[in-house]
Amino acid sequence: MSLRKRQRSASSSRLAAFSSPPSTPPPSSASSPASLSFPNADILLRLHLDHSCPDNPESDSDCDRAAASDLDSFLDLHVSSASLLRSRYFAALLSDRWSPAPSAAGGRLTLEVPASSNCQRPFHAHVEVLRLLHTLDFAGAIRSPGDALDLLPVALQLLFDACVEACVRFLEAVPWSEEEEARVLDLAPLLPADEAADLLARISPLPTTTASASASGEAPRSPSEAMLHGLINYAIHGHPAHAATKAFVAMLLKDYPSRDCVHKVLDEAFLSRLETVKELMGKYASPDFRVSVDNDEREAIQRLNLQSAVHHVKHLYWLIERMVDLRVADNAVKLWSDQVPLATDLQKLLNDADMWRNMTPGLPVLVTRCTLRLANSVVNGETLVPRQFNRCISTNHQNCKELEEAFLQIISTLPVPEAQELLQQCLGFSTRNVDDCPHLVSAFRTWFRRAGRAPQPQDGEN
Repeated sequence: MSLRKRQRSASSSRLAAFSSPPSTPPPSSASSPASLSFPNADILLRLHLDHSCPDNPESDSDCDRAAASDLDSFLDLHVSSASLLRSRYFAALLSDRWSPAPSAAGGRLTLEVPASSNCQRPFHAHVEVLRLLHTLDFAGAIRSPGDALDLLPVALQLLFDACVEACVRFLEAVPWSEEEEARVLDLAPLLPADEAADLLARISPLPTTTASASASGEAPRSPSEAMLHGLINYAIHGHPAHAATKAFVAMLLKDYPSRDCVHKVLDEAFLSRLETVKELMGKYASPDFRVSVDNDEREAIQRLNLQSAVHHVKHLYWLIERMVDLRVADNAVKLWSDQVPLATDLQKLLNDADMWRNMTPGLPVLVTRCTLRLANSVVNGETLVPRQFNRCISTNHQNCKELEEAFLQIISTLPVPEAQELLQQCLGFSTRNVDDCPHLVSAFRTWFRRAGRAPQPQDGEN
């Protein structure tokens, strides 16, 4: 016997039991279903409905009542013993190992059929499998995943290997609905390991191994994390229709049920783009680079670096919007507020006005938009970070009235001594015109009001 057949034989022990009682089945009553007959029939096979429902304890209550109302539910079939031998179950039952052989006891067999929620046609799957034992017309009988899933349990019970193989091969080739997928999961433990693995590979991820993780020193990504990571990269770099693709990926991120997974993936993408921007701006500001090449070559390389920086800052802004929208921007705020080298390199660019105005006039504005989006998320309570990061982000300001207002609101969340120190650094906001900076006037008025209030007693003080 082959390994696959031995596996099926072992799995059949987990299914409903069949019986072949030596006594002659009772004659059919007037209320019993009509008998069915196959060519060259020489055995009477009675399908008897088992009302105890051992395989379906949660079957529908109406179905249970219908079964209980007909205690003698059965169906007689006239079958060919030669065809039954294609089933290893019947082949064993009809062999000479049994004494007396069922065929010698009047040519009668009984097969127990577990009652199920399919009240209308309780014998349908068994009849179809018995029909296939006679015809082998699998292509005609298996026309949908539902057909295959109906026949497969019975084929496994009867050890009808050809039918099992036909059902599995059909299921491997066609898509499934969610309900059919659940049925495949239920049946997979009854299948041989190799056939079950082919089906399960479609609906469950493979076990993760630590080999690749140990080689790279990083924890392996889950399949969902890897998919989201790939979608973000593709939306940013890989598709010509960037706007539509980004909108679709944004929807997937928003609808994904695990916020922790989305948080982790967005953090990784944000850090990767931020490091790239820092590297490009570092190359621009590097004094070694400025003296190592001639003017024409340096200008061409600087233009390329700055244009690439603009490209990546745009991606950063899209990621920041996603993180703020999903309320997972806390790590982004911490990272962005701690970019002193990047702020220094950006200031060098701003001091070289002719360079950035001719090459990348939009770069300072893009960086300001990133800072403003994160600052506003802190002001609005969309992003909650420790107090020290409120202080850090409020010190990384550019000349933008809207950004100044956001910073002043963040400063208002700090203790009076810290707010005092930072407000003194904000006097530069008033260099335009006093009438144009009411936000700065309001911030100082708020601070003086708070500073003039009598100290509040702490716990344990009188």
